[in-house]
Amino acid sequence: MEQSWKQSKAVFAAALVPPLFWLVLFFLVPLAIIWAYSFGHNDGLTDIAITGTFKNYARAIEPLYLKIFIKSAWVAAIVTGLCLVIGFPVALAITFASDQAKTWLLLLIMLPFWTNLLIRTYALIAVLRTEGYVNMGLEWLWEGGGTIAALLGLQPLGDFQPLELLHNNFAVILGLIYVHLPFMVLPLYAALDRLDKSLLEASLDLGAGHVRTLFKIVVPLALSGIASGVLITFIPALGAYLTPDLLGGPDSQMIANVIERQFKRANDWPFGAAMSFLLMYMTFIAIAIHAVLSRKTPEAR
Repeated sequence: MEQSWKQSKAVFAAALVPPLFWLVLFFLVPLAIIWAYSFGHNDGLTDIAITGTFKNYARAIEPLYLKIFIKSAWVAAIVTGLCLVIGFPVALAITFASDQAKTWLLLLIMLPFWTNLLIRTYALIAVLRTEGYVNMGLEWLWEGGGTIAALLGLQPLGDFQPLELLHNNFAVILGLIYVHLPFMVLPLYAALDRLDKSLLEASLDLGAGHVRTLFKIVVPLALSGIASGVLITFIPALGAYLTPDLLGGPDSQMIANVIERQFKRANDWPFGAAMSFLLMYMTFIAIAIHAVLSRKTPEAR
């Protein structure tokens, strides 16, 4: 028995060492290098002198950049809240659907992951642009309303003015919701699917009503899924780069876009590294808040 245990440990070690080596070499080591860069400064065009300075972090919390950090967190919070409001009813509907319908509904939720993010974003551009499908539909309705007004002898409506739906904060928030909604729905469904349906029946039988049952029974029991969905939606939304870059305008850029410019255009790697790790520290804070909330859920007790 002892020999068998030793052999099992050897097999376990053999299975663990390759992925651990990969993780250390291609993730932790580059991360440590970038972290070291955040305490340095440019020494010429290509060299970085690591001197232990905190000037990059001090510069990163100046009002100009702090405002962008706060705006990015605020946009990510709005996106997360809207994803929760939209995703909770969707997850609830999937939970109480028939087995056959549940399979198809989950497939529809997973379907966007099979398409590249860049393609999905350009598809959204085709919908929102001035000559896009939304404005084309509104123009058709406007012209139809003008025709009806002319037939009734009313004042003509005039020329249609397309809505500015692209290159602004609205487009960024809409794009982020479009991208991150599945991240909210899936953990919510996982939590709701584990609910004891007899508790809901008992609540309704006692006269609580559907709305009260939802907020007094379903929501408290699903807090773990809500916390997980909020976490895995907020963090990617906070660090989003592609969606604000393609859908946003000059006033819609988020912190990831500023970091990208430091590395690629300004060639200020130490400052970009400092901003990157400030963003990572914010992520750690979000994870810590999630851990605290998870301990307070009914399931944790």
